[in-house]
Amino acid sequence: MNQNNHLIEMADVVAPHIVETWVKGWSLAREVPPPVPYGSGFRTELGWADAKTRYVFPALSQECHTLAGTIHEPYVFIKVCAPAEALAALLPAPWEITTHAFMMACPGPMGSPKHPLPPGYRLEVITAAPVFIVRILTADGEEAAIGRIAITDGYAIYDRIATQPDHQRRGLGSIVMKALEETALANGVSQGLLVATPEGKALYESLNWQFLCPYTTAAIPAEK
Repeated sequence: MNQNNHLIEMADVVAPHIVETWVKGWSLAREVPPPVPYGSGFRTELGWADAKTRYVFPALSQECHTLAGTIHEPYVFIKVCAPAEALAALLPAPWEITTHAFMMACPGPMGSPKHPLPPGYRLEVITAAPVFIVRILTADGEEAAIGRIAITDGYAIYDRIATQPDHQRRGLGSIVMKALEETALANGVSQGLLVATPEGKALYESLNWQFLCPYTTAAIPAEK
């Protein structure tokens, strides 16, 4: 067995339908074209200046290496539910790992925030099914925190959860997440999926989210 095959066997495995649901919901939340099947994974054409196309695979396979060999420009991303070291070993030069993240699930219910909404803030829910947005605003209407869900295939896909730096460490992220869950439940959905950054993983774990697998991204570096 060569090293690449060994690393493929070591990679974490997540059910392909979970990845498909995540990709579909992510595309809805980002208002981009829906994903199309590509081998064992999916391709989404974004057309953004800094992100043209993204390929998402539920597991490492030789097709990741083959696909990478056909791409010779930056801003095309290969994303795989696998550890960074395993994906890095499979990709040819000049591909590099760009981000390390974590796919997580919450079968419900989510844990409650430790603190109520602080004075001087108000919660706003924007409904445009299948995408719902929760914002926390200051008294002056400044956006302090935001998050959204896209509902698809019986799941709520949580995306773009963020708290502005001047408003962090006040529990706003937990309040946004709980409000999003309440919105999902009101629409008949109790299961959630998201991809967490290393910084966000602890927040979600505190709310009873469970780690599913690593979620690693690679691309050809842009010229500086």
